[in-house]
Amino acid sequence: MTDIRIEIARHFFASVAEEMGAALMRAAFSPNIKERRDYSCAVFDATGQMVAQAAHIPVHLGSTPMSVRAALDAFEFVPGLEVALNDPYAGGTHLPDVTLVSGVFDELGELRFLVANRAHHADVGGISPGSMPLSKHIDEEGIRFGPTKLTDDFIEEFCAASRTPDERRGDLAAQRAANRRGASRLAEALRDNKHVDMTDSLIDYSERMMRAVISRIPDGRYGFADVLDSDGRGALKIPVTVSITVEKDQIIVDFLDAVDQVHGPVNVPRAVTVSAVYFAVRCLGPAEMPSNAGYMRCIDIRTRPGSFLDAVWPAPVAIGNVETSQRVADVVFGALALACPSEISAASQGTMNNILIGGHDPRHDQPFAYYETIGGGMGAGPTHDGASGVHSHMTNTLNTPIEALEHAYPFRVSQYAIRRGSGGAGRNTGGDGVIRTYEFSHPMTVTLMTERRSSRPYGLQGGEPGKAGQNQLIRDGNTTELPDKVTLEVCSGDVIRLLTPGGGGFGQKVPASPIDFGPT
Repeated sequence: MTDIRIEIARHFFASVAEEMGAALMRAAFSPNIKERRDYSCAVFDATGQMVAQAAHIPVHLGSTPMSVRAALDAFEFVPGLEVALNDPYAGGTHLPDVTLVSGVFDELGELRFLVANRAHHADVGGISPGSMPLSKHIDEEGIRFGPTKLTDDFIEEFCAASRTPDERRGDLAAQRAANRRGASRLAEALRDNKHVDMTDSLIDYSERMMRAVISRIPDGRYGFADVLDSDGRGALKIPVTVSITVEKDQIIVDFLDAVDQVHGPVNVPRAVTVSAVYFAVRCLGPAEMPSNAGYMRCIDIRTRPGSFLDAVWPAPVAIGNVETSQRVADVVFGALALACPSEISAASQGTMNNILIGGHDPRHDQPFAYYETIGGGMGAGPTHDGASGVHSHMTNTLNTPIEALEHAYPFRVSQYAIRRGSGGAGRNTGGDGVIRTYEFSHPMTVTLMTERRSSRPYGLQGGEPGKAGQNQLIRDGNTTELPDKVTLEVCSGDVIRLLTPGGGGFGQKVPASPIDFGPT
């Protein structure tokens, strides 16, 4: 088997996943999917092994294989069957992320591939608009369903649970269109017998590349610790620790010492922890390494059911997917920095800076729900400064353009700027965060789910940490600091301002030598 054939197959399967994403984006109703591109698409073989993924959202793609496995366990796929699920305890992440799985069959009716996409729905009926509340039980976060046959009755039940049923119906239709597009492309390849016999070779190739990368890391055990600011319900400074053991061409990532699941919604199902680890280790590999089940074979991830990194029912998990996943990635990178210091950058902002706004839109006389994550600073690396004002690590979305936001929702953005000086100092400087300010003309409900408001993104090799973020309420000219996680009612004239964290610096900053002007 030639490397050329493998490379052609890699690009083919990746292009199918990318084309699915393009179809989903174009057809979606909500700004969260259409503008921010909060979705992910992937192709699997008939046994559920991931063959290819698009360059979408890491926290989705590392966990989607568990959703596909759950769908295969629940149903025997036949032509026309579409399976939906969002249950965090059945391969999902959090309830707004809805996964849709469909089969692809050859001319003899044999299942040959599966296509899947996951999209974040802006509201699924949780106790606060946006369905990422300060919950204490999974049932407070919205409608929950394990692998379910997608029927008209189910679609109506799902949409009726949301504050914005028409938007949900449109986004779900876009997900169906995306899978149909992927299935059509794969069916063409099956008819033409092009690339379809390459899946095992492609997966094995990825495994060989990853094992070669790991084998260059010195054998040993490497540990790292960090914290989450809070769970939003009273627990502070929640420790996040990891121990990584490198043995020849295998990595063991151990979270068995994680604390028990907590009362607030920063818990994560195992799927999210696995996702964060896969992402961090994948970053060690070359860009051309196929992102599929092969490289995942080299990573042994150990978690303890009932811990907050392997939560079980009925633990709330609404924001673990977006915030705890970032800290898991941070500690894995921190441990890897001890093993291969020339390969790892300082910590990036370590949060998605989630803001959710909902209420009644007087322009259309109907409810609305808005969700967005906001960028910050990337960590500096051994050879470069960190990027400013970007999404990092477990998220890969865009911002909502202000023009699109103000067209769709009854509030406005009055400031959107780089937060100068928020990156950590060092030989290479961490990237800066951003400032984003929202103004309200009538009462609404706002939820902020953020991190790195008390802890700071770490620097490496003597670099300084990035600045912590801040959440502020400005009312009647007075500025109040808000907690890292909070739901509040805003009034006409109120302003919410988010200042996002900067990235950590890398290396000790060398003092500038004084200029010698010669004898005076």
